[in-house]
Amino acid sequence: MSKRIVGVFVGSLRKKSYSRQVANTLKTLAPEDLALEFIELGDLEMYNQDLDDEGRVPASWSRFREHVKQLDAVLFVTPEYNRSIPAILKNALDIGSRPFGQNVWNGKPGAVISVSPGALGAFGANHLFRQSLVVLNIPTMQQPEAYIGNVAKLYDDEGHLISEKTRDYLNSIIRAFAAWINTNLGNGGI
Repeated sequence: MSKRIVGVFVGSLRKKSYSRQVANTLKTLAPEDLALEFIELGDLEMYNQDLDDEGRVPASWSRFREHVKQLDAVLFVTPEYNRSIPAILKNALDIGSRPFGQNVWNGKPGAVISVSPGALGAFGANHLFRQSLVVLNIPTMQQPEAYIGNVAKLYDDEGHLISEKTRDYLNSIIRAFAAWINTNLGNGGI
């Protein structure tokens, strides 16, 4: 079986964000049949349908759309901002789903992992985000649910995971996601 290319979308732009630290840990834990590739979102202009309608599509949108088309699956790692998702993630979903009928997300297996320094693990953002994934036809892994709470206590100052229990948990999530991808794409390759 060939390697599955998984786009990783981190919902925080901070260099040392907890979401990015969790995503980096997942990359090190990924099974050999998955290649996790970070898709940077910071250079995407805000979505404006007029730019599509008038043929003035920003180069960043075109690159993003083409890149997402090539992915086998998508993994979103997000913090929670005001009981919701960061604007940068919603903007990425909108850019990839337009123009109408050209949804680059369509049918790509996905997973959502939410991260918070608080105890709830960004539960609100996780569930709100999943609502958008339904309309984009991203079959999203339902179990195990992935909420990483108290994340500030799980990493050292250099961004290394110091909790073996969390490492085991993240390992179980990435392995379940690999199985989810195979279930949704079939085991016979891409």
